[in-house]
Amino acid sequence: MVLKNVCCIGAGYVGGPTCSVIAWKCPDICVHVVDKSEMRIKQWNSDKLPIYEPGLEEVVKECRGRNLFFSNDIETAVKEADLIFISVNTPTKTYGIGKGRAADLKHIEMCARKIAEVAEGHKIVVEKSTVPVRAAESITHILSANTKPGVSFQVLSNPEFLAEGTAIENLLEPDRVLIGGEESAEGNEAVAQLTWIYSHWVPTEKIITTSTWSSELSKLASNAFLAQRVSSINAISALCEATGADVSQVAGAVGRDSRIGSKFLQASVGFGGSCFQKDLLNLVYIAECVNLPEVAMYWQQVTDMNEYQRTRFAKRIVECLFNTVTDKTLAVFGFAFKKNTGDTRESPAIYVCSHLLEEGAQLNIYDPKVESKQIQCDLTSVAVTSEPERVQQLINIYSDPYDAVTDAHAIVVLTEWDEFKKYDYKKMLSVMKKPAFIFDGRKILDHEALINIGFHTETIGKRFSRNTLLRASGEHFPAFSWTP
Repeated sequence: MVLKNVCCIGAGYVGGPTCSVIAWKCPDICVHVVDKSEMRIKQWNSDKLPIYEPGLEEVVKECRGRNLFFSNDIETAVKEADLIFISVNTPTKTYGIGKGRAADLKHIEMCARKIAEVAEGHKIVVEKSTVPVRAAESITHILSANTKPGVSFQVLSNPEFLAEGTAIENLLEPDRVLIGGEESAEGNEAVAQLTWIYSHWVPTEKIITTSTWSSELSKLASNAFLAQRVSSINAISALCEATGADVSQVAGAVGRDSRIGSKFLQASVGFGGSCFQKDLLNLVYIAECVNLPEVAMYWQQVTDMNEYQRTRFAKRIVECLFNTVTDKTLAVFGFAFKKNTGDTRESPAIYVCSHLLEEGAQLNIYDPKVESKQIQCDLTSVAVTSEPERVQQLINIYSDPYDAVTDAHAIVVLTEWDEFKKYDYKKMLSVMKKPAFIFDGRKILDHEALINIGFHTETIGKRFSRNTLLRASGEHFPAFSWTP
């Protein structure tokens, strides 16, 4: 079988960019990206895409209408496709068995049933969504139980390893492409077909083939290991603040060890995004289900440390501002969970802002890519507050950071946007309440320069002996010892 038509169910952060790159690199393959959401498909067909990723717009504009199409016609796309990606959301369950830990696979199941209902001939079905181990087996059961005469399926696992903000770069130059399939002649043939697609631009040595279950677990394990490194350096950051060490210097020394390496050793207010937290909790749930409580407790501690870091940072802000932020204005720089994306899922900013709002702070929020409606939705969600009307009155969304700091008592940096490093902080200081504070939750600013112009400056994993309150008054300003 020669692959001529590819379909992707799900036009989100994974399906849209992945299939856009496939269309770009495989001009002889017709790629259809389908989704139930009419609004999302309209956005993919417009000049303003539903997601922001550097380089994505250029790829889409080159391929759209040629061999890349976005539509709501799921049935036709499935019928015509030789290979079908399932790339739908698999959030953490908020109800029933496994609540708060297990992945919710209802969208995966709906896709499998739709494929079984309308498919004709032989189809290769590829799970692209992050799923628990043996999810492919569940998809196979659904397809097999509903198979019609003349229809057959092979189910593969092809997890994504994309980092938001660098998704196009990750797709074009991946560390590896992982494909898991059934260990049979038919399974091997299906794996070869998907390998052929990627081989248009990915070197063969970077395409790894495994069993389906190993592929599924590898995705969860990869994100768990990355999250573990973030939580590990954040744990060290607390020790640094308590002892006077500098976490950046510690991380630099540790990262020089070739066995460890320097990546993901940047202390911060914590990790966010749609994957780390969800995949960690999924791993915890799997360990609990197979009666491995010690394993579950080990990985649970990684996410517990992340929550501790967010709470710790929020408490530090309150304590530094003389133990109260009630009726004080704080300018929040950044709401996305990382730079170069508009995604706010599990963003540390949501949790830090939530703590500050509970204390009665007035928040002036600026982010260069996150829509104001998204910020309001996140902070007034029932999962975050029981008083949405009160929260609505306490937040203001700004399109200009210089307006956001006017009459503010402090600036709180929660996303590592590059533009934050370039601002005229002396100009900002002139319109702020005094003493003016900066809390750098991402360790991206020039702290010594900020102290020199008059800011009281606080960051993660380091204490400053030359802060403005010391220099301005000549009095001792006690070191802050903040506990959860």
